[in-house]
Amino acid sequence: MKEDYYDILGINKSASSSEIKKAYRKKAIAYHPDKNPGDAEAEKKFKEAAEAYEVLGDEQKRAQYDRFGHAAFEGNQGFGGGSMNMDDIFSQFGDIFGSAFGGGFGGFGGGQRSSKGTNLRVRVTLTLEEMVLGVEKKIKVKRKKQAPGVSYVTCKTCGGSGQIMRVTNTILGRMQSATTCTTCNGAGQTLRHRPSGADAYGMISQEETVSIKIPAGVEDGMQLKVSGKGNEAPGQGISGDMIVQISVKEHASLKREGNNLHLDLYISISEAVLGTYKEINTVGGSVRIKLDAGIQSGKILRLKGKGVPSLNSYGSGDLLVHVSVWTPEQLTKEQKQFFEDQSNHDNFKPSPKSTHKSFFDKVKDMFS
Repeated sequence: MKEDYYDILGINKSASSSEIKKAYRKKAIAYHPDKNPGDAEAEKKFKEAAEAYEVLGDEQKRAQYDRFGHAAFEGNQGFGGGSMNMDDIFSQFGDIFGSAFGGGFGGFGGGQRSSKGTNLRVRVTLTLEEMVLGVEKKIKVKRKKQAPGVSYVTCKTCGGSGQIMRVTNTILGRMQSATTCTTCNGAGQTLRHRPSGADAYGMISQEETVSIKIPAGVEDGMQLKVSGKGNEAPGQGISGDMIVQISVKEHASLKREGNNLHLDLYISISEAVLGTYKEINTVGGSVRIKLDAGIQSGKILRLKGKGVPSLNSYGSGDLLVHVSVWTPEQLTKEQKQFFEDQSNHDNFKPSPKSTHKSFFDKVKDMFS
């Protein structure tokens, strides 16, 4: 089982953003590759800490994680931080390490820096069925890619690190700081040959079809990340990510509430009196249910496991069928006479039993 992100950083769930950053920096320094050369276990812990900070250091991602756990960033290869490599970590979080390693922390021991391309944001609209069952979507996007024939050279200003180191004398001693190189904008490389049609960074826009696996149980408004499917970076940089925002169409008859689905079922007075069978549509196909004779309007039938799969754990919610007895607004003379004749019988007079739950009891049951 994947370790909890809060446990990885050694903090509690109420930790502030500054406490999260401080905890990550402590872990990053302890397990940094420069400090632990050739130590595979240290490298693993270094990546785990970066993955945890990638989520907990972002307010929106943290909120999703607190609600759905690791499943909020899984369900497709590259979702979440699990696929982070050293280039990802140093390009995104290098500033957190400060001057702990004497500068050049854009990679192992200060080698050439790898820049990262910008992220792409797309919206994917799902039906309720696709949201519940999961689906693979193919979408067309325009990505920035390196133009054919483009070439780069190491930036002469920063020597490929992407940063300019400055040492300042203060009352506390010599302080070292780093700023992004203004010549290459932090890429560590500059353009040597620019093909026709390319922009100032040697990039072109190109349409591409991307396949996205949407996990079962996502919610409207949720964001998923596909690593490496954003814009490419100039030179030897790594590609940005694709941020997928989920939008769900309203269903004609089913309504979602948490992991439960709700369905209104209207039946006639005769069906309520005599009992009947009804075919109802669920996201997994039609289901035949039995309505007992004498069923009351407002009765809620619970179909276990026919709701929405849980992203955070095993199992699914339920389908709650709300039964309503339809009262005809107009009657024929014979029908009206029939009901007038029956109204004096005791079995037609309301006589609720202790087993007949009140409205508030039914609402309470829905959330239990």
